[in-house]
Order: sequence, then C-alpha cells, then structure tokens
Amino acid sequence: MSWIPFKIGQPRKQIVSKTVERDFEREYEKLQKLEEQTKKLHKDMKKSTEADLAMSKAAVKISGDLLSNPLCEQDQAFLESMNALDTAMKRMDAFNQEKVNQIQKTVIDPLKKYSNVFPSLNMAVKRREQALQDYKRLQSKVEKYEEKEKTGPIMVKLHQAREELKPVREDFEAKNKQLLDEMPKFYNSRIDYFQPSFEALIRAQVVYFTEMHNIFTDLTDQIDQGGLTDEQRKQENEAKLNELRALSIVADD
Repeated sequence: MSWIPFKIGQPRKQIVSKTVERDFEREYEKLQKLEEQTKKLHKDMKKSTEADLAMSKAAVKISGDLLSNPLCEQDQAFLESMNALDTAMKRMDAFNQEKVNQIQKTVIDPLKKYSNVFPSLNMAVKRREQALQDYKRLQSKVEKYEEKEKTGPIMVKLHQAREELKPVREDFEAKNKQLLDEMPKFYNSRIDYFQPSFEALIRAQVVYFTEMHNIFTDLTDQIDQGGLTDEQRKQENEAKLNELRALSIVADD
C-alpha cells in the first residue's frame, strides 16, 4: 500500500487537527508494514514447502538410483541395505507430502486470504483521501466568498457553497472516523488470526520430525549391523580408497 495525497490549494481553516492526522498516519503505517510482512511470510512459506518437497523427491530418486546399481545384483547385503534405504526415503517423502499439505491448508492459505484484505483497506484509505481533498476544495471556495464584499449575488453563492460543503464534510468525517476506529482493530486482530496457524505449523513440524526420528532409527537398525562409529567408518573408507589408489591403472605417472 502507498498513500500519496493529492496536491491542492490549502484552505485557511484547519480541516483536520494535527493530532488526528498523526494518529491516522501512525495507524496506517502500521498496516502498511503488516501487509509487507504478511506478503513476505507467505512467499517464504511457499518457498520453504517447495524446497521440502524437492528435497524428499530428490532423496527418493537417489535411493532408487542406488537400488538399480548393478552392485545390488552381486551383493545381497548391499541389496538389502538399498531396499531399506529406498523404503525409508519413500516413507519420508510420504510424511513430507502430508506435512506440506497440512501447512498449505493451515498456514499458507490463511496468509493468502489475509493478504487479500489489504487492497480493500487501501481503497478505503484512498476514498478517505479523496473525500478530504473535496472537503478542502469546497472549504476554500466558501472562504473565497466569505472574503468578498457581501453583495446579494455573493451571499447567494456563499449560501450555495456552504450547502455544497455540508454533505462533503459529513462524508469525510464519517470515513475518517470509521478508519480511525477500525484500523487499530484490524491491526490488533492479527494475533488472534495468525496464532492458530502458527500453532498448526509447530504441530505439523513436530509430527513430521517425530516420524523422521522413527524412520531413521529403523533404518539404522537395519543397515548398521556392524555397529561401527563414524570415525571407524571413515578410517575403513580411507583404507579402501588407498587400496584403489595402489592399483596401477590409477597410479600417478
């Protein structure tokens, strides 16, 4: 949202007090920041869920590629390990999809619906600004006739200008009061609106990572029969790599 007042001649009479105008600008600025933050959060949440899905899909593809490795046809132990990995990755992907669907319904969709309210609010502010400019224009017109010599024709025009001003002033005051009353209410309602969404987000993450713990614990039990530590596995890999390097076909010239 952006608020750019129209430029017109200013009447001598102060239309809106400085205090009221400051209050209006302060409340409107808070809503502008809220709109910006809501849009950013919506965009970031979509990116996060897309990245989550891409990660689990990639993991499934990798496990599938490993399962189709010719080594699986020659080594039964390797085949069993790859089958266990493939099953775990597919389970992870299924739970991840369920988590993303839940976040879509409980967080992303509500964020989008909330963002869609701001254009209407922005339009209400523009209508208030237009009413203010009309008010100033007609107030300047009244002041112009008030400064002139009080002849019959001038008094008629002054009366007409005052009659024209009255509904415009009332329209502005009604719009101004409504916004001053409702903008703080809208801003303060954000907590009640978003709290269920963020609680749902936390629950979805807790359920997902609890399942991931179970999945990878089961996987570890299936493939970690040797009970080797990470350091021992590293040393074992280094030893095998050194054996490969010792072969003549990979020896340095």
